[in-house]
Amino acid sequence: MSSRISIARPASGGGGGGYQPDPHGFGNSRPSAGYRAANPDDPIEKLRAFARQVEDYVEIYTQPLRPHLPAIGRFMIVSTFLEDSWRIVTQWGDQIWYLGRHRHFPWGLSHLFLTINVITMLVGSGAVITKRYSEYAVGGLLGVVIMQAIGYGLIFDLNFFLRNLSVIGGLLMVFSDSMYTRKKLFAGLPSLSETDRKKYFLLAGRVLLIFLFLGFMIRGEWSIVRFLVSLIGLAACIMVAVGFKAKWSAAFLVLTLSVFNVFINNWWSVHSAHPQRDFLKYDFFQTLSIVGGLILLVNMGPGGFSVDEKKKTY
Repeated sequence: MSSRISIARPASGGGGGGYQPDPHGFGNSRPSAGYRAANPDDPIEKLRAFARQVEDYVEIYTQPLRPHLPAIGRFMIVSTFLEDSWRIVTQWGDQIWYLGRHRHFPWGLSHLFLTINVITMLVGSGAVITKRYSEYAVGGLLGVVIMQAIGYGLIFDLNFFLRNLSVIGGLLMVFSDSMYTRKKLFAGLPSLSETDRKKYFLLAGRVLLIFLFLGFMIRGEWSIVRFLVSLIGLAACIMVAVGFKAKWSAAFLVLTLSVFNVFINNWWSVHSAHPQRDFLKYDFFQTLSIVGGLILLVNMGPGGFSVDEKKKTY
């Protein structure tokens, strides 16, 4: 016996009205196209294929460096603090004179201000590099950024402000990289799990890191090459901020900012007596610090609050 159930059709009546499978017309009369394969000639598919290929290359060629990326990123992030502490020590007299003459620091307070800055930067940088008490070290270095902005009267300087936002973003990436359970530090946030806190810090770090490139866009003279680099870099910054292809975008910014840093902030080519040398040196090490934050982003990924992570979920 056949396992199929046969359905008897009614006999044809007058007018030739036979059996109709959908007498009320509720069905879809168009035949189903089934699964449609992606068209390889479609420009969007070509772009997606190219993006996947670039990501594969990034994964392959960074694989030997991957175990060392956290250490490299951490060292580069604190490089601006190490350079700044060295500059204060070697230019101690000039720093005291500037704070007293232009910032009206009383004698003794300027010495205390510089001493606290140097000790905090050296101790904090060492703790970040060695991954010991990184949370406290990040807090101390954040305090230095705020103290210097107020002490040197640079808090309303737009370029300084944007650069230091990016430095703060790099420090938040360090915090995210080294985060582990410390209930006593988060006693006021009992509802947040360790994973949730890391998501928030990664999001804040990602957003703040891109401000250096925005500062690069609004300063200097424009040219066709600068316009194209700025346009592509702005797209990469937006992708980093929203967490879309974040590793690829961060790797692109690492490469772009590194090339920019070497050719534009080449302080070593300026005579030691030239006043521009210190400004270029300062910009060089701050950019290096932000590149370190982007390297940590390449290593860790964008975190939970990102398009990349949502794509994995859905």
